[in-house]
Amino acid sequence: MAGSLTLADDTMERMWRAVEKVEQRLYRTVNALEAHGVPYAVIGGNAVAAWVAQVDEGAVRNTRDVDILIRRADLPACKEAMATIGFWHDVITGIDVFIDGPDGVPSQGVHLLFAGEKVKPTDPVPVAELAETERGKRFQVISLPALVRMKLVANRRKDQVHIQDMIRIGLIDATWLTKYPPELAERLMPLLADPNG
Repeated sequence: MAGSLTLADDTMERMWRAVEKVEQRLYRTVNALEAHGVPYAVIGGNAVAAWVAQVDEGAVRNTRDVDILIRRADLPACKEAMATIGFWHDVITGIDVFIDGPDGVPSQGVHLLFAGEKVKPTDPVPVAELAETERGKRFQVISLPALVRMKLVANRRKDQVHIQDMIRIGLIDATWLTKYPPELAERLMPLLADPNG
């Protein structure tokens, strides 16, 4: 059929490799930060996966990048730690990114957010503090209430989907509305009303 897409024979292999690369990048990063004494927390899609896996491993979604929370004062030490594992630092559209070697691409890099700062001036609340973290089996991860708050602030479609995943498996329910300021509670309400939407 003209114009149809034919999957390559190694499609599944490529898919598994992509997932594996993100996981390796995550563990290389947290190991380097811990070896250099840089306080951090895993945030974003990997943090969602860590929390979701506690309840239902089958509900875990893959993510293409690694998001890390650090204190701005620790950025120089973070750069040193990441350089030891072959990452180079750049700032792209206002976001600090570590790119994995000369062939790395920013969208698959390690993205930084700074504890206690707003990502955008219009954000209703700042990013979480490093005090809002828990020790997982293999890395420091943002606490569930702080993760949900950050997802509500970002409020992109993928953030909404992550929250819906957590609602469907019972990590979040209507009692969580009181945990957040009204603007964020308003963003959570429709997701609670339709977690499959």
